[in-house]
Amino acid sequence: MFRDRRSGGRRAAAPAPVVDQTTVATDSPKRYRMVEKLISIGDDFWIQNDHGQRVFKVDGKSLRVRDTLVFRDSQDIVICKIQQRLGRIRDTMEVEGPSGQQMAIVKKAMITPLRDRFVVKVGNGPDLEVEGNIVSHEYRIGSLATVSKKWFRVRDSYGVEVGPGQNDLLILATTVCIEQMTGDG
Repeated sequence: MFRDRRSGGRRAAAPAPVVDQTTVATDSPKRYRMVEKLISIGDDFWIQNDHGQRVFKVDGKSLRVRDTLVFRDSQDIVICKIQQRLGRIRDTMEVEGPSGQQMAIVKKAMITPLRDRFVVKVGNGPDLEVEGNIVSHEYRIGSLATVSKKWFRVRDSYGVEVGPGQNDLLILATTVCIEQMTGDG
């Protein structure tokens, strides 16, 4: 837009700074946009913040014995891995950190007559109950986050609002696990 007088050409726009969303502490909740029903093994998709910036890439790996999803940051660095746990009576997915440490296990309740129910066993914290209408994307993950279609008017998308001071990556990975387990059935 502005010309650089020395070189006679156009000045290049400065690249937008990349922010590590997993460690930023703010006093207000953060919102992310997820795309509904595009989560399937073998497909890649982006998780955007409420400003439309791509924050996390979820990379589906299809040529594996068990379902695997890899979270990457905007610089394509692996920050988290989600794997389906085999040999379980009920659906279970494990969230691992970049060095293989267990961050959480997301389990689907065995008998749920009216709605799907999930429990998140956090590696170094209290267990979280997932409550609400999961199929309609209107639910809460403990008291840490809310998932809702209200915040984004884009078709086939829904929002995840993460409370202040919470681990965004863990909440978003939990949301992807729930989407994966309810989408397969």
